[in-house]
Amino acid sequence: MFIFIRDSPPNRLARAAIRFKPSAFAGTFIALLMAAMIVSACGLLLATGITASVPPQRYASAPVVAAADQSFHYTTGSGEDRDTESVAYPDRARLDDSLVAKAASAPGAAQAVADLALPVRTDNNTPATAHNWASTAFTGTKPATGTAPGPGEAVTTTGTVGERITLDTPGGKREFRISGTTGALGSNEIWLYDADARALSGHPGKVDAIAVLPKPGTPTATLAAQVKQALGGQAQVRTGDDRATVEDSGLAKAKEMLTGLGGSFGGVAAMVAVFTAAGTVALSVGQRRREYALLRAIGATPRQIRRTIATEALLVAPLAGVLGCLPGVALATWWFGQLRDKGAIPDAVDLAITPLPLLVAVATTVLTALCAGAAAARRPSKIKPGQALAESAAERLRPGWIRTPLGIASLVGGCVFAGVAASETGENAANAALGVVMLFMLAVALLGPLVARACAAVFGLPLRAAGAPGSLAAANSRTNACRLASAITPIVLAMAFSSVLVFMHTSEERATEDQQRAGITANQVVTAPAGLPSDAVARAAATPGVDTAVGLTRTAVLIPKAGAGSTPRDASAQGVTGTGADLAKVQDLGIRTGSLASLAPGTAAIDASLADATGVRAGDRLPLLLPDGTKAAPKIIATYDRGLGLAQVTFPQADLRTHLTSPTPTALLTRAAPAAATPLAALGHVTDAAGYATARSLDREVNAWANTVMAAVLGGFAAVAAVNTLVMTVFDRRRELGTLRLIGTTRRQVLKMIRWEALLVVAAGVVIGSAIALATLVPMMNGLTGRAPYIPPLLYGSFAGGILVLGLAATALPARAALK
Repeated sequence: MFIFIRDSPPNRLARAAIRFKPSAFAGTFIALLMAAMIVSACGLLLATGITASVPPQRYASAPVVAAADQSFHYTTGSGEDRDTESVAYPDRARLDDSLVAKAASAPGAAQAVADLALPVRTDNNTPATAHNWASTAFTGTKPATGTAPGPGEAVTTTGTVGERITLDTPGGKREFRISGTTGALGSNEIWLYDADARALSGHPGKVDAIAVLPKPGTPTATLAAQVKQALGGQAQVRTGDDRATVEDSGLAKAKEMLTGLGGSFGGVAAMVAVFTAAGTVALSVGQRRREYALLRAIGATPRQIRRTIATEALLVAPLAGVLGCLPGVALATWWFGQLRDKGAIPDAVDLAITPLPLLVAVATTVLTALCAGAAAARRPSKIKPGQALAESAAERLRPGWIRTPLGIASLVGGCVFAGVAASETGENAANAALGVVMLFMLAVALLGPLVARACAAVFGLPLRAAGAPGSLAAANSRTNACRLASAITPIVLAMAFSSVLVFMHTSEERATEDQQRAGITANQVVTAPAGLPSDAVARAAATPGVDTAVGLTRTAVLIPKAGAGSTPRDASAQGVTGTGADLAKVQDLGIRTGSLASLAPGTAAIDASLADATGVRAGDRLPLLLPDGTKAAPKIIATYDRGLGLAQVTFPQADLRTHLTSPTPTALLTRAAPAAATPLAALGHVTDAAGYATARSLDREVNAWANTVMAAVLGGFAAVAAVNTLVMTVFDRRRELGTLRLIGTTRRQVLKMIRWEALLVVAAGVVIGSAIALATLVPMMNGLTGRAPYIPPLLYGSFAGGILVLGLAATALPARAALK
């Protein structure tokens, strides 16, 4: 980006200021560069989430594919604010088998083929995928040896024709004869006779997708329109790269995650970055008020002052924005790579490094510098020359008529949101609490000088007992409130955001672990990475020494209306293979009302906080969407307290079996004698309750990692901004420090004074930031977990200690340089 500036006195003055006093603009340059880095990184993730696509593999030869809508759509707002949003179903939604004939009736369709994919396990419990043989019409698979499968037969990639194999399918175990092999090495696929595939899919009358093959000469767009009309809106018709989302639901989920990460977190991060950069620009302008006062005294007009400041912004901001995009691309690349390594993004998806997010980052940086400079230049350009010289010698103590009312409004808004968050539960509490931290941070920034004076008055009292350096530090802090506020604000920002993001996770983790330890009463738990056999519960119950065996299948459901508003809520769920009485022997859900003894098809037990949010109680029916989007309204037979650590909704497995891609148990809870561990090991890995809880907590590592990264990005940016601001304020005081040396103050006393001032700034920032974090975490955790937040002392101490070290270093080093 090139900025052409016409030569004029203000422009020449701006260029001279940068050329002869580059240190005055170094802090502004760094702040704008960091802002561009944050905005560009989040923009690249958002752009990737919007545009991510991969070429279809399985449907490469099927130009048109019909599949069920995999999202639940809901409406928010009303009138002009009415908007439609969506949330993905926990499991795959499927089509009715009758739609295959309708798709085939399209005029341009040569053939419509139902596609089925069954998760199966072979004799040695190796995971594989089974397909119906008719799907080879569009995949082109042919037997290298043998023939196509008939009833009770299968085609495999390896093996011998005539060999018999046993497959554990969603419909149970079944023996097949190998009728042919494809010889496709490296692939673990199996093909079944179509009637067998339908019967064993676990979803009677349903198909995963419909591949439509065209008649010769039929364009893809024409065929797609015909199929869409034939299906009458009962399915989504996909063409081009969109067919890949039907093959792999992980692509759609990755797009949703990247869009949320780049949009939601990116919006907050960008706002914080821009907000902090704007404060640094305003500080830089304010530090040169003496220069502007002299210019006004020698005849410079207000317009010339404003143009000079705008020119300085145009000279600094574009370069900072362009250079900031380089580490922004690196940050986005690293972040994206980490998500892909953790399995959150399919390997086939690449980061989209496009010009638009980078241009937006540069434009945002330039606009931030211009707006912040214009706002900061408003007073020095308008006041009279004599008044300008007077104010350049000492800070103006009168509060601003615009900032102060806005700051008070933000403070009141933060208190109101805190009250709302305290009265809500679940996600509503979390969403309201996020408004708390943003409004309180805005209040601190707008009321900065007033807050700084209050801090100087409170923290200055003990400083006066530290001798002359401490007294001088207290006096300086009290009389230079604007300078103190500029230093405190980024420290508050770093402490508040880092604490909220990190301690939110530690609080949820502690509550989850406590509920798991108290809730798992089984003494032996069996798990398997590939899933347990479909007959695991029956085999375990028949094992000598096993008193009780219950299978649990982990999944999730959607609650369309959970609490205030119409935003659907995702709730963890478990399907129970066994009776409610048996479940009570191996899992203590903390029953509050009702009883698990009456758990039967058509009923469910739910977490008490979910019951409160949805306004239901034992005996009522709860409308919800099962994992594949099927509507249901089970009767609530009990409410319990340990839903966070165990499951928020408990169903009999019979109600979930036909709505899950893989309905086999994910865990087997038993009450058994120690000797039973050896025979149970044939089913999977055997551990005790403590080991099972530890294994379950590993599944939450991705969420913990995401929170840590977000805290590092926001906290790290704020920490750099704090160091940058402190260095700027110290270097701006070279004249003041030199005067102190001239009147007899020793170098050691000056450094002590600077150190005491740094301690005051850090203490004020840590205390205010911690208070904002607590005001956010208390209602948030009360809504999410029903208990107070858990703040590990060592972790909190490391945050405060790190800020202290940074604060002392950022003031001591430049002070030593300024005194040379």
